[in-house]
Amino acid sequence: MKKGRHKLILILALSLISFFISIFFLPAFSCSPHNQAKKKALIVWGGWEGHEPKKCVDIFAPWLMEQGFEVEVSNTLDAYLDLEKIKKLDVIIQVWTQGTIKPEQERNLLEAVKSGVGLAGWHGGLADSFRTETEYQFMVGGQWVAHPGGIIDYEVNIVPEKKDDPIVKGLKDFKMHSEQYYMHVDPGVEVLATTTFSGKYAPWIEGVVMPVVWKKYYAKGRVFYCSLGHVAADFDVPEAREIVKRGILWAARVL
Repeated sequence: MKKGRHKLILILALSLISFFISIFFLPAFSCSPHNQAKKKALIVWGGWEGHEPKKCVDIFAPWLMEQGFEVEVSNTLDAYLDLEKIKKLDVIIQVWTQGTIKPEQERNLLEAVKSGVGLAGWHGGLADSFRTETEYQFMVGGQWVAHPGGIIDYEVNIVPEKKDDPIVKGLKDFKMHSEQYYMHVDPGVEVLATTTFSGKYAPWIEGVVMPVVWKKYYAKGRVFYCSLGHVAADFDVPEAREIVKRGILWAARVL
């Protein structure tokens, strides 16, 4: 009789222990980042070598992996040919200036972003990629047209009303020594930072306030763009690098 009672008590004790483990420990374990599916990023680089696409990729690809992303790096636009594969991505980062894109490559890229895949990029790698493709430009939200004076000193200003946006929060106005992009910009984009042209190199644009950083949607997809990043050394400026990092995370729905 005593043995049966002891056995019953032991069973009850083990049941209680199992119950408390399931309540207090398993949820924490299941929410651990190590047990969540990794975010997936595709970086596609190429085009004009003057923008140092590979050097720029080598800045951001290792960082993305440190953030827990599964990162694929490709130097061909054929990376866009497998539509089902790229629709499973969280973000596409394109670093490709002055290229041509085949109809199927472009169609798949547009469809992937429309379906909810994020798109992020900087400088000519996103906004001077395919000059004849207007639907692509519609997706990006702008197109480069000039950089008066070439490499010059200028200032980037955070839009005061957007200072609490996660992409620029805590950042102050900062200076650049690089190309100051003059762009044709979709009025529907959400502008986070701007620059003002002095008119020194093109007097007729004196005082023009030009978007430098913006975000937008293309159907369900988040699109982030920054006009900085002419060469890899531009990202030695802490604010420039931080804005691009945050923009990538925003496009990937992490931020």
